[in-house]
Amino acid sequence: MLSEVASTYDRTAGSGRDVEGQIVLRAVARRTDLALPPGFKAEGHGGQTTPAATPWIGVFDENSHRDPKKGLYLAYIFSADLKNVTLTLQQGITWLEERLGRGRAREEHLRYHAARLRRAVRRQERQGWIDEPKLRDPAARPRAYEAASVIAKTYDTADLPSDVTLMEDLLLGIQSLRAAEEADRAWWMSDAADALEMSYEPGSHTTRPVSDPLAHFRPKDSSAYVAQIRARQQVKQRSHEKLIKDFGHHVAERGYEPITDLQHPKDLVLRPGAAAESSDEWLVEAKVVRNANPTQAVREAVGQLYEYRHFLYQKRPEPFLIGLFSEEIGAYAPYLEEQGIASIWRDGSGWDGSLKAREWGMTSD
Repeated sequence: MLSEVASTYDRTAGSGRDVEGQIVLRAVARRTDLALPPGFKAEGHGGQTTPAATPWIGVFDENSHRDPKKGLYLAYIFSADLKNVTLTLQQGITWLEERLGRGRAREEHLRYHAARLRRAVRRQERQGWIDEPKLRDPAARPRAYEAASVIAKTYDTADLPSDVTLMEDLLLGIQSLRAAEEADRAWWMSDAADALEMSYEPGSHTTRPVSDPLAHFRPKDSSAYVAQIRARQQVKQRSHEKLIKDFGHHVAERGYEPITDLQHPKDLVLRPGAAAESSDEWLVEAKVVRNANPTQAVREAVGQLYEYRHFLYQKRPEPFLIGLFSEEIGAYAPYLEEQGIASIWRDGSGWDGSLKAREWGMTSD
């Protein structure tokens, strides 16, 4: 199949139904001679109205996420000159266009997150794999494919390895896909200090007021759960989720609309209640203070708030920033205020906070 695509695809021939290379790609999904692992399906992509500079074949888990516009997936991507084809663990790129455009900002974000995900893939098991392929085309999409690659194995289309070798590499790619997906989920479900970083998945934002201030507030389960972290089993407490849940209900009573729906990786977004005419938004990062020492929690909150504001609000008005903590942070409250970040923390059965937080009416009376 890979040889057929390399020998028939012609970008200059267009994307019509009678174009040989396009026929080969469209037929991939119907082929029965591909020795794919059980539960996996291949689909060819050569462009729709415009021929693709770098045609590709996606390998998707039929029981899982199959949208290459976002999420993680495997793909065989051909270089523009068709001399190479690369099996790559890819991040979806299309969904980032609205927030980051199609240029350098998107590529920087993809590379940053690829480096995070790469930590979950055991390096010793992927000898001969690289980080990024060379697709040899200056267009935005091929450059984004390069930046979105977590790991990659490149083959010479004139001298492809045996089917056995290709299958071994594909199985390793599937193992890496599973590990990267699990790491992505484990990070944002965990409040551990050494947890893996999360993926960006900003959703659409509605500006319409809602009558129920908790209509879009669905904090995660706060019960204990079992997680596999760094090859050992641990029981984690979802105190992070309980902190968000309790604060969300409190701030709703203060006239704000707490939102968690479609906000990942953001912990919480606050907007004025239905009666308000303001379009302001507050970005909240929640942190659990460990062993009565707020240093690590404050550092993480600062980094993530600045990071999310930079990447997720490039085409939107900047939000107000809030660090939400499980207990008082002492001298760090005025420090955060100097950085333009308000702070709020549990105070017994209520909530206390910095000057800005009090001015916004988000603390307890």
